[in-house]
Amino acid sequence: MIRSTHLPWSATTVFAGLMLVAVLVLPTSASAQRLAYSTGQPLFPAYEGWTERDDGSRSFLFGYMNDNWEQSLHIPIGNANFFSPGPPDQGQPTYFQPRRNRFVFEVPVPEGFADDDELIWSVEANGQTFSAHATLRQDYYVDNVVIMSETGALGAGTSSPEIRANIPPAVELEGPERMRSVRAGEPLALVAMVTDDGQPPPEGFRNATAPEPDATPQELLQRALTQTRGSTVAKAVGLHFSWSVYRGPGDHVKFDPPQIKTWEDTRQFANSPWAPFWIPPELRKPSELPEDGRWQTRVTFQEPGTYVLRGRADDGGLYTDQFITVRVRDQ
Repeated sequence: MIRSTHLPWSATTVFAGLMLVAVLVLPTSASAQRLAYSTGQPLFPAYEGWTERDDGSRSFLFGYMNDNWEQSLHIPIGNANFFSPGPPDQGQPTYFQPRRNRFVFEVPVPEGFADDDELIWSVEANGQTFSAHATLRQDYYVDNVVIMSETGALGAGTSSPEIRANIPPAVELEGPERMRSVRAGEPLALVAMVTDDGQPPPEGFRNATAPEPDATPQELLQRALTQTRGSTVAKAVGLHFSWSVYRGPGDHVKFDPPQIKTWEDTRQFANSPWAPFWIPPELRKPSELPEDGRWQTRVTFQEPGTYVLRGRADDGGLYTDQFITVRVRDQ
């Protein structure tokens, strides 16, 4: 659910094999309009709702909609990326990936926050400013089932005692330091140990668009040509782990291997749980699975500076985040 005043987007997913044909037959003005949404569009902060923990603490949950398909945005904390009232820095990202990113971060509810109070997150991007207003209204309350539904892991009205008991994956980063140092251009090794309760099962709650693992290229093409998309986002479930840039100029950061996307890339065959024909790691070849639950990644920074990386373990329904800070020195 978007908790912002503006609901600006409607995304059309186009199979790559048909895109060339579309470009050839569309008028020049229509082609320019389609390409305009790759870059230059605004960013919309989103208030997802508030949640209450077992210890009684409450948190506001935020995400965003970057209205661009190709342009990621680096917006440092300041006049273009701030909270009010209170400290402008509430742990929000400064690097924004394309399109819809749900449940990106949480902010503890300030002490004494009343039901009619608001915490406002404002972001300026590509010359336009938009804000998300967080409140404690009861209709903004979210729990794990709501989160799974909002991210597309559950269809409307889909539930079971097992899925309602789902708990987020557990993540342990190898190495004692949450702050690392590396030279620009020098790979940094990252290892995360991820465990989960096995819910939701990939076979039982597979995205309806996901193919069978042994589907032939001809079968995939036929499905791409005939398949229709629903009106709501759908996500293929299955345990996976991904690193992404949370703060810093992320365009200068490269991950090896390329990471499973944590943003809703709904284009055919994208490396994204929201993409048609994406296959969860559990259903892939054994050689493609992490050894003993250890997800190993090498990250390289091309420019010096201070970066924050987010590692997200996601079972398809719920998630757990870990963060590390990396200081990148000149070569």
